[in-house]
Amino acid sequence: MLQLRPNCELCDCDLPADSRDARICSYECTYCADCVETVLFDVCPTCGGNFVPRPIRPLRSWRPEKKLGRDHRPPSDVRVHSPYSREDIAAHVARIRDIAPEDR
Repeated sequence: MLQLRPNCELCDCDLPADSRDARICSYECTYCADCVETVLFDVCPTCGGNFVPRPIRPLRSWRPEKKLGRDHRPPSDVRVHSPYSREDIAAHVARIRDIAPEDR
């Protein structure tokens, strides 16, 4: 199950569980759409993969026996920040941004 991290790891803006602006890589690194488009250019600074819109976890369990909604499985409240500097991220992104995600 996805953690649904509460913030952009770069600019620290809030990304609540119902945010349509949250983007994740295959390792759940979480960034806002603006940072993905204007700073990261669809390159994860950690793994080098691409980003997709993060799914929105339902408010409630629609199959009560599964207990899968936010009412039973709340999103994470632990804020995460990228361990990389802006300069390091820029160099990493510049190195591989022109390579298609499936070829990275």
